[in-house]
Amino acid sequence: MATPKIVLFYAFTPLADPEAIRLWQRDFGQALGLRGRLIISKDGVNGTLGGDLPALKKWSRSFRSYPAFKDADIKWSEGTGLDADGRSLDFPKLSVKVRDEIVSFGAPGELRVDEGGVVGGGTRLSPDELHALVSSRDDVVFFDGRNALEAEIGRFKDAVVPDTATTRDFVELLDSGAYDDLKGKPVVTYCTGGIRCEVLSSLMTARGFGEVYQLDGGIVRYGEKFGDGGLWEGSLYVFDKRGSIDFSDHSAVIGTCVGCGASTKRTANCPDTSCGREFVVCESCQAVPCEEHIAVG
Repeated sequence: MATPKIVLFYAFTPLADPEAIRLWQRDFGQALGLRGRLIISKDGVNGTLGGDLPALKKWSRSFRSYPAFKDADIKWSEGTGLDADGRSLDFPKLSVKVRDEIVSFGAPGELRVDEGGVVGGGTRLSPDELHALVSSRDDVVFFDGRNALEAEIGRFKDAVVPDTATTRDFVELLDSGAYDDLKGKPVVTYCTGGIRCEVLSSLMTARGFGEVYQLDGGIVRYGEKFGDGGLWEGSLYVFDKRGSIDFSDHSAVIGTCVGCGASTKRTANCPDTSCGREFVVCESCQAVPCEEHIAVG
């Protein structure tokens, strides 16, 4: 019986020939019938793929056979389904590209990577170590490393959520001094799977934040460990057709529809194609143009 799965993965490691990696991943992914997105740069690889379980297992074995990727953290989750050809319904196609950055902070010149990963990043915390830190200190600050929209439907309790529309906004906000008041506190950065925090924590450290941590494995690993019985609240936004995932059958719904104010974890693009914005919006209000959303919300 077909078993749809999705893998989320990344590896920061120097790559001498990103184009060769691109061709390998494109050709092998196509041969296995996989869909999803991979970004490759001289600093590593970042991707998410969907497909049938046996195909993804073959991909995983091959991916980890490359020495630079042998220790890559590959996170598995349930897909929504497969089409008649066994291809993932969660992604429209397979896209494999070479870019300057595998996470687009707009600061490729600042990132330093060696065989051990990002140089100068925050101290890694496992979910258990995170709880130990929070239990021992009363001044821990959770700092959301995702776009603000993602945090609207799920975040750590009392987290600082920067007003960011894209990842590139973080550098400008940090340089503006908007969060200088946190420089004397323990700051825990977190994101979906851990990759954005790798870069963000290094940017914060370089700007004088003295005690910076990163949640190892991101929200995904935390949710696998503690579900909805810990410090996380709500649903996890994901960048595929699922829209979001929950860690239990009793996840809190903390999002608010921009149209009517109802509780929802649903997000959707504005029906006006010239807008390009995405909102937290219930199914009943989805067809309302963004001007009305903004006026009501």
